[in-house]
Amino acid sequence: MVTTSSGTQMLDYLGLSELFTPEEREIQRSSRRFLDDVALPYIGQWWEEGSFPTHLIRRFGEMGFLGPTIPAEYGGAGVSSAAYGLIAYELERVDSGLRSFCSVQSSLVMYPIYAFGSEEQKREYLPKLATGELVGCFGLTEPDGGSDPDGNMKTRARKDGDGYVLTGTKMWITNGNLAHIAIVWAKDDGGVVRGFIVPTDTPGFKANEVRHKASLRASVTSELVLEDVRVPASAVLPGVKGLKGPLSCLTQARFGIAWGALGALEAVYTEALAFSQTRTTFGKPIGSRQLVQEKLVRMLSDHTKGLLVAWRLAQLKDAGKLRPQQVSLGKRDNVRAALNAARSAREILGGSGITLEYHSIRHMLNLETVDTYEGTHDIHTLILGRDITGLNALE
Repeated sequence: MVTTSSGTQMLDYLGLSELFTPEEREIQRSSRRFLDDVALPYIGQWWEEGSFPTHLIRRFGEMGFLGPTIPAEYGGAGVSSAAYGLIAYELERVDSGLRSFCSVQSSLVMYPIYAFGSEEQKREYLPKLATGELVGCFGLTEPDGGSDPDGNMKTRARKDGDGYVLTGTKMWITNGNLAHIAIVWAKDDGGVVRGFIVPTDTPGFKANEVRHKASLRASVTSELVLEDVRVPASAVLPGVKGLKGPLSCLTQARFGIAWGALGALEAVYTEALAFSQTRTTFGKPIGSRQLVQEKLVRMLSDHTKGLLVAWRLAQLKDAGKLRPQQVSLGKRDNVRAALNAARSAREILGGSGITLEYHSIRHMLNLETVDTYEGTHDIHTLILGRDITGLNALE
């Protein structure tokens, strides 16, 4: 039977893994073995407690989960984009919070330093971020500005002598209370968006953890408050000006999300399938019912199509041909498919589906956030609509 995963084999109805390189297949298998051992048995407890497993950060570094596509000379693993996607897949198969941690570290902290930083910044920060010795966060979103980060950006970087003074507030920041450095985006005196590497122990910098969440509970979410935070000129990312900087980082992260959501989809599908084969009503397994089979087939179909999209995005990315709008397609469709699958899985599990003894309700609640962050479903719809019509519905 090829409609479920087993051991280290991922769900793969069309045999797409034959298109992966041997190294990519081994990365997927080793990632699954590792996460099944150190995370999957405990994730429900961590989620219920609202705690992130900080003891795994260094082990994530050892596994190459942090900045996997960064060249080896800066501490990364230098693997392909598909390999990075498969790591995200396996992390999110356990929990979106684990993938979020690694996504932020890799795509939103290490990537901008690698792409826009000075050689000194790369040498200073990237190797330590790759091992997990340092943790970073990404400060773009503000309390009054999510989908319109430029128009609503109030954080300012005032030139002062040889350095800058940063003032403002960032909101919904993953890893904020864990971070040693923050990539903060602010407008300078000329109204131009600039990126800054800000050590979180700088006077005036404060992180307040967001509590009482019903989603991504095994992830640290924070508010960053900057009150006259003074940084030297060497803190500026010199290689980029304008909103292109942070948006290019988000494109990197969305690519990983397009893969990661499929891991969550596999998790809820395999759980619902197994439950449907053993749960009986009226003398038959509920998996024999037409309505249940329709739900399972839709999950499998969406997973299969999503995996094909994710693989193609990886090929385009490594060829230098990937456009942000194409990543929007993958993020939009794969996350919504995973969310719908989690809802359907919860229905199949019935009353059992609301308990943390099973995984589906946790994935369902997590995916509500994943569907929102890094560009909502509606925003990505309008990005794609603008791309195909040439008409802008965002203004």
